[in-house]
Amino acid sequence: MYDVIVAGGGPAGLSAGLMLGRCRRQVLLCDTGEPRNRYSHALHGYLTRDGTPPLEFNSLGRADLVKYGVECRAVGVTDARRVGSHFRVSLADGRTENARFLLIATGVTDHLPPIPGIDSCYGKSVHHCPYCDGWGWRDHPLAVLGKGASGVRLALSLKSWSPRVVLCLDGSRLDRLKRDRLDRNDIGMRTARVTGLEHVDGMLKAVTFASGEPLATHALFFTSGQHLQCDLAVRMGCSINTRGTVETGSLCHTNVPGVFVAGDASRDAQLVIVAAAEGAKAALAINQAIQREELAP
Repeated sequence: MYDVIVAGGGPAGLSAGLMLGRCRRQVLLCDTGEPRNRYSHALHGYLTRDGTPPLEFNSLGRADLVKYGVECRAVGVTDARRVGSHFRVSLADGRTENARFLLIATGVTDHLPPIPGIDSCYGKSVHHCPYCDGWGWRDHPLAVLGKGASGVRLALSLKSWSPRVVLCLDGSRLDRLKRDRLDRNDIGMRTARVTGLEHVDGMLKAVTFASGEPLATHALFFTSGQHLQCDLAVRMGCSINTRGTVETGSLCHTNVPGVFVAGDASRDAQLVIVAAAEGAKAALAINQAIQREELAP
């Protein structure tokens, strides 16, 4: 039996595996190799790893785990249920494994707007996170695709990186208070339905609309929601917050005893460096829980 099975091998899962391995715990890390940021050419905001391609970062992380005896498998976790004092975990290859604790670090999936051309541009000139990719487009003309308050928030946020921001509402409308705030911050607005993205090899040139002239722009940031990449936490009874992610405590514990959630699927800021920190915190909490079981009072 493993001490811990980690579902998900991105920054959160790898960081947890590293810490647990160094605590001499028996750990199985399962990952499908499809992280949320796999379309990006590089991750940012991570000390000593700024600009590293996401898949390379994960590969380096797995190499770190080897020397601590952490077992990594290229397979997904499909189900888990409590059996007495442990969890029985089902894997996508048909095998089952047992563990005392379960850490879910499978992250989220973004809802990519269904617009012609966006698939070719995603990760190159279309992005969802200004903190990850805003710097690369500093002082360039930027478009924002979003509706209501979330669209306004993203447009306002991008003013930190560029003075030229236009919010594309894709056929929706804003109330006067929101329009006035955009005006006060010199943010343009297009209300017509978006019909496509003009690009060259994924590099955005213009946003086209059902009516009116195309909007020349170099990059587009969107806010259209997300969902848990894996519904395992939901099926196990974990509470979900208003953001649609798992409600966790300060050390990544959930309302289900023995189940922890770290990374983008939890409550904290969705950044690579934060996900890694959450993984380490979850590992600390899990190791302390095991110690309480092992040590005499």
